[in-house]
Amino acid sequence: MQSLALALALLLTQAAAPQTAAPPPAATIDAKTRAAIEAVAYDYVDGQLEGDPARVARALHPDLAKRAVVGAGPTSREVFPLRRMSADELIELTRQGALKTPKEQWNRSVRVLDVTGTAAVVRVETPWFVDYFHMGRFGERWLIVNALWFNKPQQPG
Repeated sequence: MQSLALALALLLTQAAAPQTAAPPPAATIDAKTRAAIEAVAYDYVDGQLEGDPARVARALHPDLAKRAVVGAGPTSREVFPLRRMSADELIELTRQGALKTPKEQWNRSVRVLDVTGTAAVVRVETPWFVDYFHMGRFGERWLIVNALWFNKPQQPG
């Protein structure tokens, strides 16, 4: 009886202790999938840096939701204000050359963070911004569905 009580006490102690799940094993992304996702992300960023609206457009889902967190100003009606941009707006800004940059100044990176089935998360960085993408696979084609971006503060110069 004493050993049963001891076993029960041990079980209850273990059950009450905070449980920490082992981290999932690092996801392996096959090279073909990674290359396809990276190609779309580079179309997005390089298209903007080149001022090539067609290149940017082919990377975007038509219903793109692109947003940035912005500080609340004195006239803001939003509690959590966002800058919102559609695919059409981004394509038009690219057409206008808003981020057109000489190639020798391109310092950009693309990192595929995770892929699960038809969904991927990607981080893109340039000297001017950081974007986090949610991408979706439509058949064999990956497209940027959502983008949350951060404008990096620029040093005077």
